[in-house]
Order: sequence, then structure tokens, then C-alpha cells
Amino acid sequence: MPYKERDINKMYYTMGEVTEIFNVNASQIRFYEKEFDILQPKKNKKGNRLFTPEDIENLKIIFNLVDEKGFTLKGAKDYLKNNKGDVKENQKIIDSLEKLKGFLVNLAQEL
Repeated sequence: MPYKERDINKMYYTMGEVTEIFNVNASQIRFYEKEFDILQPKKNKKGNRLFTPEDIENLKIIFNLVDEKGFTLKGAKDYLKNNKGDVKENQKIIDSLEKLKGFLVNLAQEL
């Protein structure tokens, strides 16, 4: 039986890992945490923020609305409140399309 790699999913991401994922400063992540109620990272005894995969998905949604679609912070908050289910579904579609794009780019480079 061939070996099948497992997807390793982390339970928590540190602030440093999150800033690397989104290529932003920690101050911007902290600012979004204060502004958006859907971001609720855990804090350890030292006060370090620990982000769950759900927090990462919520940050993707926020960055998509603010940076790519051009929403203001107030507009993004209102949009999230009124369309929470649709926004999460749209983000899943965007993520799968980005994975497909990455695969196709790698395939084109190999040819």
C-alpha cells in the first residue's frame, strides 16, 4: 500500500506566523482584531495571541474585502454582519481557485 501524506493542520498560529501568511505588520493584525468582532484569537498567560484556523479564514475574508474589493472598514463590518454565510462560502471558492491557479502555474513551468 503506497504511503499517503497527511495534511498537517495546526491548532494555533502565532502572531509571527500570521504576519508571514498575510505579509503585513503585527500592528495591522492587532488593529483588525479590535475592529472586527469575528476575530477572537486566544491569549496565553504571557498575553501572546494564538490564532485558530477559523481566525485565519476570517482574516482572509477581511483582507479580501478591504484590500482586494476596496471596502472601507465600516463597509466591511456591515457586509460581514449582513452576509456572513455567503462571505464564508465565497472565500472557500476563492481559496480553491487560488490552489488551482498555483497548480496550473507549476504545471506550465514544468512543460
